[in-house]
Amino acid sequence: MNHSHENHVGDARNIKLGIVAPDGRDGMMQHAREFQEAGIPFIFDPGQGLPMFSGEELLNFVHQADYVAVNDYEGQLLCERTGLSLESLAKLVKALVVTKGADGSVIFADAQQISISSVKADKLTDPTGCGDAYRAGLLYGIANGMDWQSTGQLGALMGSLKIAHRGGQNHNFSREEINERYFENFGSRIL
Repeated sequence: MNHSHENHVGDARNIKLGIVAPDGRDGMMQHAREFQEAGIPFIFDPGQGLPMFSGEELLNFVHQADYVAVNDYEGQLLCERTGLSLESLAKLVKALVVTKGADGSVIFADAQQISISSVKADKLTDPTGCGDAYRAGLLYGIANGMDWQSTGQLGALMGSLKIAHRGGQNHNFSREEINERYFENFGSRIL
């Protein structure tokens, strides 16, 4: 992670959407700047990297980003560090997403607060990676032009599927399985 700044956004081809997530401090700052300079929309997801940055630096990330994604604790810390409320921060981006574990999530977008319910998991095995799974649904929804309600519901479903498996990346589902589970929970198909 301390060498992530050696990688550059411009070295990759055909990027349409990015994410700046916990990484080396210099890498996170550089990648946000490079995404913005290249005109590539991106999600700022500070995660456990949030304490590395001052309020001014965090606010700069928000200004560079198109979207912000945090869990409820990170959202509180982001507000404390920047001196701004979630509602105020949300006005600076296309959407601000706050995940709240079993309590679902809230998406601040288009001057609305969209509440997303959590999806009941088959079993509760390991929460490691559930936030990342939610982000996968979020990235898919944004990249495919889905509305925020459907995007949040897909994120919630992905987190629910993940929590039933041990480890951060020890699960695998087909598009058909995800689509069927989405239908079971929300009454429509999206993939």
